[in-house]
Amino acid sequence: MGTKSLCLLLASVLIAYYVYTPTPENIEERWKLMLINAGFRTVAHVAEFAEWLGLMHYMEVLMMITSIEYTAPISDENVTVTDTKFNNVPARLYIPRKQSSGLKRAVIYIHGGGWCVGGSAMEPYDLLSRWTANKLNAVVISVEYRLAPMYHFPVQFEDVYTVVKFFLQNSVLAQYGVDPNRICISGDSAGGNLAAAVAQQLLDDLEVKVKLKIQALLYPALQTLDLDLPSYKDNENKPILPKSLMVRFWSEYFTTDVSLQEAMASNSHVPAESSHLFRFVNWSNLLPEKFKKDHVYASPIYGSSRLGKKYPGFLDPRAAPLLVDDTKLLGLPVTYVLTCQHDVLRDDGIMYVSRLREVGIEVIHDHIEDAIHGALMFITSPTDLALGHRVANKYIEWLNINL
Repeated sequence: MGTKSLCLLLASVLIAYYVYTPTPENIEERWKLMLINAGFRTVAHVAEFAEWLGLMHYMEVLMMITSIEYTAPISDENVTVTDTKFNNVPARLYIPRKQSSGLKRAVIYIHGGGWCVGGSAMEPYDLLSRWTANKLNAVVISVEYRLAPMYHFPVQFEDVYTVVKFFLQNSVLAQYGVDPNRICISGDSAGGNLAAAVAQQLLDDLEVKVKLKIQALLYPALQTLDLDLPSYKDNENKPILPKSLMVRFWSEYFTTDVSLQEAMASNSHVPAESSHLFRFVNWSNLLPEKFKKDHVYASPIYGSSRLGKKYPGFLDPRAAPLLVDDTKLLGLPVTYVLTCQHDVLRDDGIMYVSRLREVGIEVIHDHIEDAIHGALMFITSPTDLALGHRVANKYIEWLNINL
């Protein structure tokens, strides 16, 4: 074998090794997903290297990459699209062009991205909002909240809450021709977290007279206490969201102090004085048997009280909606929760389903056995997947029936 052939062989082996990721057999388009995931891993490695050199923060590199997917607010024959502000918080507004004899429905959408990256103007989110507005003949408000590491909790929550509270005023709803009895709050991943937290907070806000009809939480992140759930263990290195990245997203939400990230990585970040909160995330009681598999529940490993005092946000229900008492769940609207089998956040959503049902809230749980985290992001070329379109259709169909 010649030198060139040997080099080609070695290069091919290295590329194949890098691209190949153990992927569950029930996943559609496995090789396409592997290629997409290889792209994500490449970006992550570039971010790590840039941060190591002191050139740029890890999340800033990821944000530069996601900014490539920015789309301008271009209207089409079905929907009028504009960038605006609601009480000084940016949002992208989608208004359907269809004539309607009555008032329209409305969906307030909150994008994902680990509170650190992403945006309402990213092509997949823009397309999803267009589909929602057109197919439901609904007004869609996609919130552009501020991001970490420049801004930490509770800024993201407060931005979203500000938009929602402003929009729910009767005068604003009348301006956009929205039926006050047909409003949904929705979000995916970190956006699902924010949607759930806002829905809870609205229950105690006496200034808000209009009630949400439904909430839709798509593979949401809902708790900060136990980062060693069965889903975290089973999907530690699965595409698209490995445990290490989710831990970093969580820690960056609260601080750039790496000590919190390190404590979260070892699942030893919760101080003993907060031990009473673990009853809200005890998966041995809240997960159906099929999701427990051979996992055995272990008592929590408590960390230093210093972290809890310095960064109390990770113990705040506005950041971790699963941490509220059952009485705080009463009054929540009909809830749709979509979870993905091959996702570190799977058990967060499932535990919330269990707790909501226990207090009598109507919940529709749509569990997708062959899905990965972030499925809704894969609806635009060249990274579109049949899975992404299937999940988007499920979500929009549910909204159409229930809103």
